[in-house]
Amino acid sequence: MTAFTSSKPALFSRPLPISIFIVLAVILDQIVKTAVDRFLPLQEAVPVVPMLALYRTYNLGVAFSMLSGMDGWLIVGMRLVIVAFVIWLWRRSAKDRWLAHLGFALIIAGALGNLVDRFLYGHVIDYILFHTDTWSFAVFNLADSFISVGAAAVILDELLLPKKGENVKS
Repeated sequence: MTAFTSSKPALFSRPLPISIFIVLAVILDQIVKTAVDRFLPLQEAVPVVPMLALYRTYNLGVAFSMLSGMDGWLIVGMRLVIVAFVIWLWRRSAKDRWLAHLGFALIIAGALGNLVDRFLYGHVIDYILFHTDTWSFAVFNLADSFISVGAAAVILDELLLPKKGENVKS
């Protein structure tokens, strides 16, 4: 056994803790988006530090403005399928896979946070912009960050943490 694994179930392998985390993450995402929508000027960069600005814009696509030409209801359907698939993965994964379970929680929270926007406004509110004088990254939001960090956690879990039945060297 390593410092990363344990025989007891991971916190987010249980329905109540993961549900509470997801609800709190979606609420935080919505609070930030409401403040951004109320106080930031539309499509005007507000510098925070070099290479980082707040820039309110409306995204009609999915994370990082991908698929912005698609029908809104198709995107809603896609997000619901993704959430259902991630829940399925969560339920099938071993109960001691704490990093994967954290990743699943973040992915679900991010997808639901952007889904709430789609239902409330018909678009997603984005506001984080990394840039230089000659380059800029897609404008994104906290929910997009949840999705990206969650996906990275699931990948790291697969790559770094030993699976049951593997020989673990001390």
